[in-house]
Amino acid sequence: MVFAGTGINLALGVLYSWSVISKRIPVEWGWTEADRALPYSIACLVFALMMVPAGRMQDKIGPRWVATAGGVLVGVGLILAALSTSLLGFVIGFGLAGGAGIGLGYASATPPAVKWFPPYRTGLIAGIVVAGFGLASVYIAPLAEQLLKSYGVNKSLLIFGVAFLIAVTLLSQMLRNPPAGYVPPSPNPAKLSTASPSLGAGQVKVDFTASELLKTPQFYCLWFMYMFAAGAGLMIIGKLAKISQIQAEIQAGFVLVALLAVGNASGRIIAGFLSDKIGRTQTMLIVFLFQAILMFLLKFVGNWTVFIIISMLLGFNYGANLSVFPSVTKDWFGLKNFGVNYGLVFTAWGAGGLILPYISGRVFDATGKFDLAYLIAGVLLLVSAALTFLLKPPKAKPA
Repeated sequence: MVFAGTGINLALGVLYSWSVISKRIPVEWGWTEADRALPYSIACLVFALMMVPAGRMQDKIGPRWVATAGGVLVGVGLILAALSTSLLGFVIGFGLAGGAGIGLGYASATPPAVKWFPPYRTGLIAGIVVAGFGLASVYIAPLAEQLLKSYGVNKSLLIFGVAFLIAVTLLSQMLRNPPAGYVPPSPNPAKLSTASPSLGAGQVKVDFTASELLKTPQFYCLWFMYMFAAGAGLMIIGKLAKISQIQAEIQAGFVLVALLAVGNASGRIIAGFLSDKIGRTQTMLIVFLFQAILMFLLKFVGNWTVFIIISMLLGFNYGANLSVFPSVTKDWFGLKNFGVNYGLVFTAWGAGGLILPYISGRVFDATGKFDLAYLIAGVLLLVSAALTFLLKPPKAKPA
């Protein structure tokens, strides 16, 4: 389950190739910088919104067919975009269809994996599975660069569409939930009854329904923290090739995208493991503060070596969110409805992916620089860090 989910995410990570693709969109198409961000932003939003029905479906009918539908939609969406040169065509193909397919596949990859393992492994297992999505750019970015040079935007998207339709559909057939009454094996059975470090003393875990989740203040606090933190990372990922060209005169922006992906994937695994040890909110606080500092420093970076290091660190901190937030959702609101509950939390990722990348594009169109966008993102990350001091586990009902 772990490696099937990781493989699916490696294919669905085509989303992170947009920084390279958007840079290669021909001038004669007449797209502004804000236009170039729109298909990516729409894909992020639809991806996040689709996580809610996809999570509910995989909770009810299992992950296999939901992930299969995701593979078909991603492939068809990329093929549709490949047949167009208009912004509307890319919004429909890459943004709407591609985003919906990514949401269906992503929602079906993590839940079946964590269900096969004991609670004290949740952060690590979730981190490994979602690391596939972050690591995708290591191969997709340089591959996209070579395809774009040889075939242009449309044929490159056509190749990606056919390849990922086949890959995700095949890997999806391996996914399944454990049977009813399954108890995860543990080398130390005592750990199975030990509360997660993110739960307070004396807390009793219960399974929240989606409607019960929406009535808790913890959900809204997590939602805004996720939106600010993920949006800051997605803003950089979506514009990295352009930013590196302007600030450090790095023409091979696809290399930076790949290196950022290494940081992204490692952040998911390391932060997931760390949150199992020291707690989810403590890990969030460290990540938010570190990311805010990097955002404030980014405008001063002109040396390409320093730019590479900061890019990888930005990727690390962004990736950390993608393992910590599903882990805290599972800890606080239970495993039974984890798919739909995390889908609701994940809509924050989509909101951040829509708002901050678009703001950065508008800022650049107005000023010719991204400096103000860095400042806005840094302040929002500090707000997220402050919210960790207010965040407590929900009051548990009697089991």
